[in-house]
Amino acid sequence: MPDERPANSQSRADQRMNAAFTRAGLNLIQQALSIYDADLRLAVCNRPFQTMFGLPEWLVTPGAPFDETIRFLVEAGEYGAVDDPEEFVTTRVEQARAFVPHYMERTRANGHTISVEGSPLPDGGWVTVYTDITPAKRQEALLRARSEELSDQVLSHSEELARTNRQLEATIAQLQEAKAALTEMEARTRLVTEMTPAHIAHVDAEGIYTFTNRRLSSLLPGRQSDIVGLSFEEALGPDTATILRDTLDRAAAGEPALMEFTDPTSGRRIRSAFTPDERGDGGVYLLSTDVTEETQARAALEQTHKRELAAQLTSGLAHDFANLLTIILGLQTRLEKMPLPIGAHELTSATRHAVRRGGLLLDKIADMTGARNVQTAPVVMADFLNAFTPLARATLPEGITLNIDADLRHPALMLDAGSLQDGLLNLVLNARDAMDRAGQITLSLRDVKETWLEIRVDDTGAGFSQEALDNALNPFFTTKGQDGSGLGLTMVYDQVKLAGGTIRIGNTDDGARVILRLPLRPAEALARPRMILLVDDMDDIRAQVREGLIAQGHQVLEAASAEEAEDLADLPGLDWVISDIRLGGKDGVALLSGIADRHPALRLALMTSLPPADPLRQDGAARWPVLTKPVDASALQALLTREVAA
Repeated sequence: MPDERPANSQSRADQRMNAAFTRAGLNLIQQALSIYDADLRLAVCNRPFQTMFGLPEWLVTPGAPFDETIRFLVEAGEYGAVDDPEEFVTTRVEQARAFVPHYMERTRANGHTISVEGSPLPDGGWVTVYTDITPAKRQEALLRARSEELSDQVLSHSEELARTNRQLEATIAQLQEAKAALTEMEARTRLVTEMTPAHIAHVDAEGIYTFTNRRLSSLLPGRQSDIVGLSFEEALGPDTATILRDTLDRAAAGEPALMEFTDPTSGRRIRSAFTPDERGDGGVYLLSTDVTEETQARAALEQTHKRELAAQLTSGLAHDFANLLTIILGLQTRLEKMPLPIGAHELTSATRHAVRRGGLLLDKIADMTGARNVQTAPVVMADFLNAFTPLARATLPEGITLNIDADLRHPALMLDAGSLQDGLLNLVLNARDAMDRAGQITLSLRDVKETWLEIRVDDTGAGFSQEALDNALNPFFTTKGQDGSGLGLTMVYDQVKLAGGTIRIGNTDDGARVILRLPLRPAEALARPRMILLVDDMDDIRAQVREGLIAQGHQVLEAASAEEAEDLADLPGLDWVISDIRLGGKDGVALLSGIADRHPALRLALMTSLPPADPLRQDGAARWPVLTKPVDASALQALLTREVAA
């Protein structure tokens, strides 16, 4: 995918990478190097600078003062015996402030000779290169010795040099082998991490990604895959990074952590483990996995357990309460048969009405707490909305309009159509009651990052009060007075949670809004029942295939011969013809060819137990799908799934 990083982010990543390359290159050269700025503070040095002079870490850190470095070297005896150390340091600092190019050689306290070459920089400061020239000085001394001694020394030195070269060659060979092994190990590690269905990464103490297995985009849609060099906020986005920042900081301080969070952009549920880097440099390893489906299943299971508990608590009470209502209703009937004073019949009628309301309330409680399984099946969303729209509009007065806005990638989804229809009707009725016989209700459907089916119900009513926002999902809360049971939104909440989804209520500038999110499960085949003509001259095989098609909700006509199939193929409303290749006197390929000529819109397929290399099978496979016998339900479903893509 194209690089979507801002220009400044790109340059910062490049700068960090270039800085790392520069440090590695400087550390590989043999000479010690240091650069001090115009304020006499260390800007850059390499590792040989530290090892040559035995400097502590704080004196090779950028910003280290020049005078403290000289003072340390004096105290370490680098310059031999110094009468007045402070005066020596002051003199060296003054020389540095009036810096001029120079080259000098001096013998250190350890007997080694070094050359010191310094050059000023255009913007102030200077760069100095230190070279250990002890071997060269030794060779100069040998040259000044007597010729015969020189010959012996040169010969000895040559032999020593030859041995050293042989040792170096052996060492280089070992290093090359080690490098090859490390390269192979790194490639295997990279392959394993990239095959892992999780995002694995490392961030340094500054929150910059130094490693990734390039799986972030599959975990969080819309993010980049290659995030090395990006900051925590740049890679994840500010909203997600804000959620995780405190946990990341704790892990950087040495405290491992595990947390789950919902990504604000995609709605996915992510579980992330934060493991401190054992090197103790403030870095953190991250392992993140998508647990959305696990969370959806867990939410559905928790709701089932709650319903079971509620059923246990209410079943006994409901039974006794129903008995009491029955007794009260019987007594009211007997009272009405007695001579009563004027006005008493109104009281008995009101009591009877209250008893019946109590009975209806018991029915709703039983529906809400009773056993219920989510019956998911393929649902063609266009058909669902076409059936739902007139049903919902029939409940609305003339002044209230209902608008449907569907923006879905998948034509069919796995849903409990009955529960969804009941829930949406409940929300439409609630929206209707919130408006004064005039207004607009908008039902919007869209998919969210291939994770959720989001359904929004907006109205132009008065909106939710604060009390309703706090309590609307609680049982028996209602703002309709005697006209409401307080179980409408509670039942919608129950249906959504049983499906593993979420519900959120709130207000907009125009009115109220209810948002349902259900797990997005694309259906493998269209749910609309198909009329299928099944042709096979063997009763047992025809019965087995017929049962598989009926189990998927389709209607089946049967033909035991090619002649019978030709007559049935002319029936109106037929969608598919599935025929065996061998049908006695006439083969299935010829049968389907004739049907295709007469009815080009019909979808056709063949069944056979012939091997793939058989000419008749190959002839049929060149034109239509061919199912291999025995035909199972999954093969039939896969065949009908092709219609969705067509």
